[in-house]
Amino acid sequence: MKNNLTQLSKDYYRIEKAIRFLDKNFHRQPSLQEVARTTGVSEFHFQKIFQRWAGISPKKFLQFLTKEYAKELLKKSNLLDASYDAGLSGPSRLHDLFINYEAMSPGEYKQKGKGLTIDYGFHPSPFGECFIALTNRGICRLAFLNKESQKKILDECLKIWTNAKFNHNHEKTKVCVENIFNPQKSKIKNGTIKLLYQGTNFQMKVWEALLRIEPGTAVTYKTVAEWIGSPRAVRAVGTAIGKNPIAYLIPCHRVIRGMGHLGGYRWGLARKKALLAMEASA
Repeated sequence: MKNNLTQLSKDYYRIEKAIRFLDKNFHRQPSLQEVARTTGVSEFHFQKIFQRWAGISPKKFLQFLTKEYAKELLKKSNLLDASYDAGLSGPSRLHDLFINYEAMSPGEYKQKGKGLTIDYGFHPSPFGECFIALTNRGICRLAFLNKESQKKILDECLKIWTNAKFNHNHEKTKVCVENIFNPQKSKIKNGTIKLLYQGTNFQMKVWEALLRIEPGTAVTYKTVAEWIGSPRAVRAVGTAIGKNPIAYLIPCHRVIRGMGHLGGYRWGLARKKALLAMEASA
C-alpha cells in the first residue's frame, strides 16, 4: 500500500458504512451523493477517500460487490481445480511474499504454548484495526477488530495459548503488519512470512487448502471439502473455516456458498466484501 496504513484504516470504516448501506439499498441503485451522505461526508470528499483506499472509483468498485460478480468468481474456480495439485497460489496482494506454514505437533498442541513467548499488538490496516500475535516460529494470530473490544480479542488468544508468555510489543508487531499490508517496503529475508497454528488434523487440512485459492477468485465450501478428500463434510469444512485463526493470510474470505451467496465471515460480511472487491480491483 502506497498510503499510510493509519489513514487507510480510518478510510476503511467509512467504506464499510457505504458497503452496508448498499447491501440494503442496492436494488434501487442509490446515487453517489446518497451513498456519501451515509458516511457523513460530501460527495467530493467521499470520492477522494474511496479513490485513496481502493485505488479505483466507487462506481467501478461497486461492480465487484454484486451477486453477479460473485457468480463470475465461481466460474474461475474450475481453473483452480485443475491446478490445485501444483501447490500454493501465485502472486497476490502480498506480491512476492511466500507463506511458510507450520503446524504444532500433538504434544505441543496439548501444552497450549508452553515455552513460547508471544509478542502482540494492535495496529491499523487497510481493513480497519487488526490484532497480531507473533512467536519466533511465525504468526500465530491475525484478526480484524469488529465489534469486539481489544480486551476481548486478546482474551481469546490467551485462552488458546494458555501457557505461553505474552508480551505487548508495539514496535515489533508494527513491522510485521507493515510487511503484510505494505509489502513494497517489506524487509523480510527471502520474502517469507511464516505462520504457526494449532488445530485438529481436519482443521489444518482445511486451512492449508485455503492457501491455494488465488487472489481475485473464490471457491465454494463444497469445493474445499472435495480438495481435502472429504466431499460430504461441507458443514464441517464451514465450521473449520469459521475458526481460522489467521485472517487475510489464510484467505477464508475467498470461500463462498455458491450461486453468488457470500455466506458469513468471522470478521463481518462487509469486510469480506471489501476484501474480495479490493483483490478484484488490484
